[in-house]
Parts: sequence; C-alpha cells; structure tokens
Amino acid sequence: MNTFTPFDPPADQVNAKPAHISVHFMGRTITIGAEQITFLEGDGNYTYVYTCAGRKYLICKTLKWLACKLDSNFVRVHKSFLVNADYVIGCAEDGRALKMRCGNEAVVSRRKTKEIIGIFGERTQRISA
Repeated sequence: MNTFTPFDPPADQVNAKPAHISVHFMGRTITIGAEQITFLEGDGNYTYVYTCAGRKYLICKTLKWLACKLDSNFVRVHKSFLVNADYVIGCAEDGRALKMRCGNEAVVSRRKTKEIIGIFGERTQRISA
C-alpha cells in the first residue's frame, strides 16, 4: 500500500510576496526586483513601472493587481500611483506630491494627504511644489 506524507510548505513561503515582477521588453522577458522599482503609475489596464536606473516599462497588469502582489513597502498614494517608500525623499508643503530619489514626482490624492504626511512627514524633507 502506498502511503503519502502530506507536504506542508513553511508558512513564510506560502504568504510570501514576490520579490520581483516580469516585464516583456524588446522581445524578451526581464525580471525586475521590487527593490529596483521606484514607483508605478497606472493607466487603465496598463501600468508604467519606473526603476531606479531611470527606465520606464509598460506592462499589461492593473495597478490594483500589482498592489496585491508587491510587499507592504509599496504605498498607494493615489488612484494612479503606487510608490516604493524606500525611494521617497521629500514631500510637498501641502502634501500633494512626493519627490522620488530618481527625480520624478508622484501625485498624492486629496483624501490621502493626511495619511501620507503621517507616513512620510517625519522622515522626509519638505519641498516646495
């Protein structure tokens, strides 16, 4: 008689978020680590992925889908923006924009302004918009 032992993967692997996303670029698939992504900008059913190297990739996934897949270090600051908290260096005086280390800015929605100032306000410098 065949007996099978149940396979139980470790709990940290079951609930682990992927440390990368795959992007089709110039006929090949590139893997981008989550630590390389500065922010993501949603555009309908497509998302632009901005990296620390200054590259911009277009993928056919929604921002909502990516927000569920990436780790908690990514913060949804607007309907169209998801930022990597490690790359935020400044916050506008009114809290409506975040300055990224790569030089870009991510817009903050009016409803999330207080929350974003609470998260990033203490550890970032104030910038004039």
